[in-house]
Amino acid sequence: MPELPEVETTRASLAPRIAGAVVTGVRLGKPLRWPLGCDPDSLVDRTVGEATRRGKYLWLPLTGGGLLMHLGMSGSLAFRDAVPEPAAHDHFDLLTTRGTLRLTDPRRFGAVVWSNALDQDPALKLLSGLGLEPFDPAFTGAYLHDALKRRRIAVKLALLSGDIVVGAGNIYACEALFAAGIDPRLPANKVSRPRAERLAEAVRTILARALALGGTTLRDFKDTHGMAGAFQDQARAYGREGDPCTVCGTPIRRITQAARSTFFCPSCQKR
Repeated sequence: MPELPEVETTRASLAPRIAGAVVTGVRLGKPLRWPLGCDPDSLVDRTVGEATRRGKYLWLPLTGGGLLMHLGMSGSLAFRDAVPEPAAHDHFDLLTTRGTLRLTDPRRFGAVVWSNALDQDPALKLLSGLGLEPFDPAFTGAYLHDALKRRRIAVKLALLSGDIVVGAGNIYACEALFAAGIDPRLPANKVSRPRAERLAEAVRTILARALALGGTTLRDFKDTHGMAGAFQDQARAYGREGDPCTVCGTPIRRITQAARSTFFCPSCQKR
């Protein structure tokens, strides 16, 4: 968290308002995951372009390059005409002629990194290992089946890896596997072609629903207007340990996979 729906919600709430703004200043707080990679003063007088997204990264173009942003585990961006004095967790401010873009990140796993272009390092290095976007026409059941058959790890962990498809983070992987009727512990290379078709469709459907609801807010996430997401209110597996399955009534079970909580129905989701 934040995952693709939260990052895309952030991008959509930010892009039309900041495009065309001119940078007037930069404030750095405590160090983030990676250094900015340039003199902050060198960003002054650059014009902001149209923000885009790749996976969980936001690309904010500026004249002559751009800022690659990652919200880490607890980050959020706010874009306001005026912001209060920075608090302990406010680690980056981009001051512009249209307002201030502020990154707040309690855990400081997020990042703001300068790159001369998306096809040059450090952006190229950070983005090169990402899988397909879930709404890319190339993300089909056949593609997913082919990618999974090369993995012996549990199917949920394969989804979380990010090098097959981006955006299926912990919450959304749990929900997609529930919708597809697949046990999260099933080895990825045991997922049949028909089940891979169902899973690919479930990933797209779950992420589209999360986007429509503004993402998921469990603790910190808000879009750049300060609005929380609402997908958590519709989750059918995630966070529902002990509650009856909405399909069969069996209590939802929680297990741990790679230090992450996994929620599933032991009756509906088959190995």
